[in-house]
Amino acid sequence: MAFLRSVVHMLWMLVTVIPWGIIMVVASIWRRGEPLWWMAVRWLSWAIGGARVILGIETRVVGMENLPQDKRAGAILLVKHQSTYETFLMPTLMSHPLAYVFKRELIYVPFFGWAMARLDMIHIDRSQRAQAFNKVVSQGRALLAQGIWIIMFPEGTRIPRGQKGTYKSGGTRLACETGAPVVPIAVTSAKVWPRKAFIKRPGIVDVSIGPAIPSIGRKPDELMREVEDWIEAEMRRLDPEAYR
Repeated sequence: MAFLRSVVHMLWMLVTVIPWGIIMVVASIWRRGEPLWWMAVRWLSWAIGGARVILGIETRVVGMENLPQDKRAGAILLVKHQSTYETFLMPTLMSHPLAYVFKRELIYVPFFGWAMARLDMIHIDRSQRAQAFNKVVSQGRALLAQGIWIIMFPEGTRIPRGQKGTYKSGGTRLACETGAPVVPIAVTSAKVWPRKAFIKRPGIVDVSIGPAIPSIGRKPDELMREVEDWIEAEMRRLDPEAYR
């Protein structure tokens, strides 16, 4: 049954992403910024809704009150990365437009990548680290000034359930450069949607949003250690079976 559900969900994603990608590219000719962003969120809502109806995946969120309440306030969301699920989920939870920092190869993915390329995102060439970070800072500063939140996965890639990757300080370096607070977020998506797995299973994904941490006067490495400690402690609280 899980295999059949996964096949149906894959077909749902495929059938909906093609017209959505075309509409996004065409609409971007005369519509940019926030209106285009909310068009993108509509398809992500279909993807998450499809996961709920077809796969039986529910989401349980705590800590929404920890997000900045000022509409113009910038923030950097640093999220535990276990699967594709949280990539689609996060924009559907937020009342703010987000800007992902991601590798530029993704913009060449048919339909989905083409649509992403039309949004105010930060796509970088990972092979050119110094130039990549300079781009993150310059674009990130401009986006934060518009009240757009930057979202990053500090481990850099999807990490198997119960494991911890190497937390990189790019997000906290950006925070210290711009003075924006960082918000740590723990996600248990691998319980139902493991990394690189085709078969997904029904269950609950817990999302825990931690208190915003000020970055002014902090050092990036020190700040990242605080983010890492909070996320990993929260992961063990949310999913104790995975960390025995």
